[in-house]
Parts: sequence; structure tokens; C-alpha cells
Amino acid sequence: ERRAGGGDRHTPRGPRTSPARQAAPRQSTARRSPARPVTAEHNDLPTSVETSAGGLVLSGLPEAVQPDGSVDFSRIYVALIGRLDRRGRLLWSMPKGHIEPDESHHATAEREVWEETGIAGEVFADLGTIDYWFVSDGVRIHKTVHHHLLQYVDGDLNDEDPEVTEVAWLPVSHLVERLAYADERTLARQAYDRLPDLARADAAAGRATPR
Repeated sequence: ERRAGGGDRHTPRGPRTSPARQAAPRQSTARRSPARPVTAEHNDLPTSVETSAGGLVLSGLPEAVQPDGSVDFSRIYVALIGRLDRRGRLLWSMPKGHIEPDESHHATAEREVWEETGIAGEVFADLGTIDYWFVSDGVRIHKTVHHHLLQYVDGDLNDEDPEVTEVAWLPVSHLVERLAYADERTLARQAYDRLPDLARADAAAGRATPR
């Protein structure tokens, strides 16, 4: 049974807006150790290339900036998804999915976040890529996932996507420890380091999280 929750209760909500965003993209690449490693015995298998996009939805950036210019990280939340693995373990990760024909990476990230969490977000910066190999149904698959940072716009967590077991808003301070995959943790640490600058930029521009 799917359920929404699994983290601190925090559901930003309000009218949909479309604020203009300006942020310098910072790219990095991480490589995942796949659950089913590709070994020499798989060299003769056909190869397929897959590309996906997704990212981190952030809520509360401008409100986190204090009068003295410091940033209160306890006011910043991120939306994550949880899926059960073959052993029945709930593994938390960033929402993501396949890029459709003629769809940009940013459009895919926004669509996949909406479909998997019920949250509408707008991409405002690139975070980085994850690149890994795995074997599925007799095919060697080389997969690249483009990750982005998204600003929360509106929506409530829902349980409509059958491929997702659980969705939750989590304090950003818990992000790295909650993510199941090492490569996503690497990107999350980089995002965490950028949060003060991003929050101050939002506050200076007069933006606020919709309520």
C-alpha cells in the first residue's frame, strides 16, 4: 500500500506562480555502483543507452535568511520519493524519469517531480549528472541521469504514482543521511553547500515560498 509521509510534516501550498529565475549552473558528475554489476561475462550482450532527468525540490529558501544574513537551514525542506527494493527495503531517492522525445531536461525534471510527488516545481539551476551501467533482461544499459534544483511552486504530496511507495517532505539537514545511493548523496552535499547563496539570492530578489 502506498502512503504519503515518512518525514516531517511540511506541506507548502498556495497559488501557482511563475517567478523568473537566474542562477549560475554548476555541473558535476557522479558514478553509481549498480545493483547488478556489469562484468566481463556481459561484454557480448546488446547495449542500450537511457537518459533521465529529475532533481531536488526546495521549499523555504528565502524565508531561511535571517536579518543578520545567516541562513536557518531548519526552514528549508526537500521532497523525496521512496521505493521498495527486492528485499523489501524502503530506499529514498530524488524523483526522476525518462526523457520523452523532443522534451528538454528541465521539462522532464519538472514533469517527473509532478508525477512522482504531486509537487509542482520550477528548475532554477543545474545540479549535476549521474552515470552508471546495469544489466536488465539480457541488455547492458548505460544510463545517465541529469539532476536539477527546483523551487517549490505549489501542490501537495500524493500517492498516485504506482511506481513510488512513499513520498515525503524532509528537512534539508536530513537529506544526505536519508538518500540511499552514494552518488545522489554526493550531489546532495554539493546542493547543501550552495543553499546559503541560493537562499540569499531568492531573498534579495523579493521571492517567497507560496503559501
